[in-house]
Amino acid sequence: MKVQGKVCVVTGAAGGIGEAIARRYAKEGAKGVVVADRDAGRLAAVAKDIKGVAVACDVGREADVKKLVAEAERHYGPVDVFFSNAGIGRGGHEDASDQDWADSWAIHVMAHVYAARALVPGMLARKSGYLLNTASAAGLLASMGSAPYGVTKHAAVALAEHLSIQYGDKGICVSVLCPQAVDTNMLRMAGAGAASV
Repeated sequence: MKVQGKVCVVTGAAGGIGEAIARRYAKEGAKGVVVADRDAGRLAAVAKDIKGVAVACDVGREADVKKLVAEAERHYGPVDVFFSNAGIGRGGHEDASDQDWADSWAIHVMAHVYAARALVPGMLARKSGYLLNTASAAGLLASMGSAPYGVTKHAAVALAEHLSIQYGDKGICVSVLCPQAVDTNMLRMAGAGAASV
């Protein structure tokens, strides 16, 4: 992926994979990098370091994702690359709380849906754009430490496949990132048996 001169948005960018990617996009000469996360304090520091724009955002809420896209467009113009990377690590099996299931679904699946809803029409009109969604190796394999995590990461992979098939010949590239355990704060906080990205 070439990002020089492109407008890039990265969610989950206050740390871990998202922060590293945002820094790399800036280093590679992106026209503008907009970083989003719920951790507004840490996010502001990342944005300042890369001369980007910080937008406090809960990607599990469609209104927040729409606001994020609108802010990116207001500052830099149409979004070329949207890296939907936010994630949470919740343990448990089928007996996990309804809230853990709902939060995992909102952040691991619906956040990607909301981004696509906000971005695909413009990308189709321009016949270009890139949607990059973080899932996890847990979306390809069984994640024995967390049913909410593994199940929703499988759904994230399926959604990326759907978007790629639906729009791949119309100028929109779609990729899904499926890393194994990554040494991030999320992994450390999740504890033994919970998922990482």
